[in-house]
Amino acid sequence: MSNSSSITEFLLLPFADTRELQLLHFALFLGIYLAALLGNGLSPPAIACDHRLHPPMYFFLLNLALLDLGCISPTVPKAMANSIWDTKAISYSGCAAQFFFFLFLISAEYCLLTIMSYDRYVAICKPLHYGCLLGSRACAQMAAAAWGSGFLYALLHTANTFSLPLCQGNVVDQFFCEIPQILQLSCSDSHLRELWVLMVGICFASGCFVFILFSYVQIFSAVLRMPSEQGQHKAFSTCLPHLAVASLFVSTGFFAYLKTLSFSSPALDLVMAVLYSVVPPTLNPLIYSMRNKELKSAIRKGISWTFLNGNKLFLFLHK
Repeated sequence: MSNSSSITEFLLLPFADTRELQLLHFALFLGIYLAALLGNGLSPPAIACDHRLHPPMYFFLLNLALLDLGCISPTVPKAMANSIWDTKAISYSGCAAQFFFFLFLISAEYCLLTIMSYDRYVAICKPLHYGCLLGSRACAQMAAAAWGSGFLYALLHTANTFSLPLCQGNVVDQFFCEIPQILQLSCSDSHLRELWVLMVGICFASGCFVFILFSYVQIFSAVLRMPSEQGQHKAFSTCLPHLAVASLFVSTGFFAYLKTLSFSSPALDLVMAVLYSVVPPTLNPLIYSMRNKELKSAIRKGISWTFLNGNKLFLFLHK
């Protein structure tokens, strides 16, 4: 029997045992990670530099892109490194850091999606009060609250989880340090210490979900009462990307939580972990950019400006 004081590293679940499949996994994750970096990396500078993209909705989109960029970074690069170097090990401190940053960023993103539903509610249901209720100071405070809430919850959860005595070895049946897998390594008599932290998280997540649901009930009621079909189409076009992102986030998280309550195979656990930790940060920028003409235009201008000035710099250095 081992305990937490004697554990210096954890062993993560590999995606494959053969070298060829490990290299295939590396290439696949590399493509996904680069797509996420490109998609989420283009939006923030485009939003910051284009004066047309300074309404509150785009400010929240900037924060969402940063959170998506952060969510995928603690897990995927380590999984790629393990595949390319044919290893399963992650240090104890590295596991704790991965646990903390992933939980911090994904919790903050859930809070931000809740705030974005309020932004859409005010924009459609109370348009005359939009500038008053969602001024620049209010938006900054709400975004800071989302980041702060995620940080505090992750700090509390990480400190409590990694202070538990570990009696079940050091093998984590997941490709990153996931919450349920770490808890399975703890001693059976220490689970009650973690229960109250989980209950706080479940209550908070349920409250956010109810708020998002209530907001969209009000939004759809207001949109359906609009006399103009053009107005309805415009309102739906601004809401559907956020609704799609929120639905993707909630559904993947919900199914990931369900599989922890029932018996499931390691392969299914692995697939579910990829769905909720890798897929949303990769698809979110595509969902928003495909539906938003202003954002697509700003990104195209930014890319054109970069290439134009890059060519000028190259010609200058060549001369």
